[in-house]
Amino acid sequence: MDKQIFAALEVADHEIRLIVGEFFNTRFNIIKVERVNCNCFNNNFVDKEATINGIKKAVINASKAIGANINKVILAIPSFNFKRYPLKVRVDVDGFVTIDNIKDAVKKAASTKIDGNLALIQAVCVKYVVNGISSRRVPINERCDELIVDIDLLCADRKLAFDLVACVADAKLEVMDIFLDTYASAKEAALFEQTVEQSVILLKLEYNSTTLALISQGKLVSCEKIKGGLSNMISRFVDKYEIPIDAAANLIKYNARLDLNKYSENPVYIWAKDGITNTISEKDICDIIRPSIDKWLDEFELMCKPILQAGKTTVIITGEGAEMQGLDNLLALRLDEKVKNYSPETLGARRSSLASCLGLFYAYKDQLQITGYNVNSVDMDQFKKTVIYKDGHKSDSEESITSKLRGMLFEARK
Repeated sequence: MDKQIFAALEVADHEIRLIVGEFFNTRFNIIKVERVNCNCFNNNFVDKEATINGIKKAVINASKAIGANINKVILAIPSFNFKRYPLKVRVDVDGFVTIDNIKDAVKKAASTKIDGNLALIQAVCVKYVVNGISSRRVPINERCDELIVDIDLLCADRKLAFDLVACVADAKLEVMDIFLDTYASAKEAALFEQTVEQSVILLKLEYNSTTLALISQGKLVSCEKIKGGLSNMISRFVDKYEIPIDAAANLIKYNARLDLNKYSENPVYIWAKDGITNTISEKDICDIIRPSIDKWLDEFELMCKPILQAGKTTVIITGEGAEMQGLDNLLALRLDEKVKNYSPETLGARRSSLASCLGLFYAYKDQLQITGYNVNSVDMDQFKKTVIYKDGHKSDSEESITSKLRGMLFEARK
């Protein structure tokens, strides 16, 4: 039985996101999604105490739910101060290409000196050249004398990365591997495969920040993280109506169709305060947040235009902001280009805000053929005791459920 269970962790602006998932043969299944509110960052500085407590809470909740301790995680690092070092590494081959040849190439690349304020997050093998033929596929057992590997060193802010890894360690967890959040989002949305003949601008719109990433020719080329996100819209809403932040966020994301010419005035939210009944309509929501939306659109139109003028480009919105209805159409009108709100299709995690977390699984899985690691994120002995593995016969619980359903059907026919 080929079963691998991993836990993916992202420390976002305002919450901890933890997903436990399994690769079972060729299928990927979600076991548990846990989200914990936490003000993790302040001007790109980590609030260590809040972050550690948030991670611990998420892990405890998820561990209880799955009946096994989580002790290792794959970690997403914000793409702050991103820098890419593109390298072409040559290694001698003794007849046939082996995994050791690939590891030697990565090791050579990783020894490259980088700026002192940066940390190497990942060395990505972009392309392999064997006998003059290039391919993105790992060329194991190919006959040649020399292997050329195009490797991108993806780097980010050193202090931020080290602080996050330290927080995970202080939460009594081991880091299995680390990836940039934008790289993980691109893996989840399969953007690297889409950029052979066109470029993709990835907009990761979160609570307090927005990250713009350019993906071209199968590579993460550049990233720019700026202030400003959903919090600007939510704060205006909370200040006027004095409703809970969570309620305001949900109204903005799920009850406002931003791209309409005329908004409904029917109530979508009702509450009472001091004996007085208050209501909010779709029109009220859009009237309040429209100034913030327009400012956001102006800023990204200015940032995206030079890239769009360089050639065919698609824009993908991900992160929590991609759950806003109609935002893609508004940006498409501004840019006169195709824009799409990305929503994952994985059962149990169909939220745009979970794209980076989901992408960590695929990014890590791709690296396994090179690293050869064979570890799980959970205590498998505990997990096996908790979960009933099907071996060709129905368990007592399945028999019980089947009997109940059969009984209900027979009762309905009487």
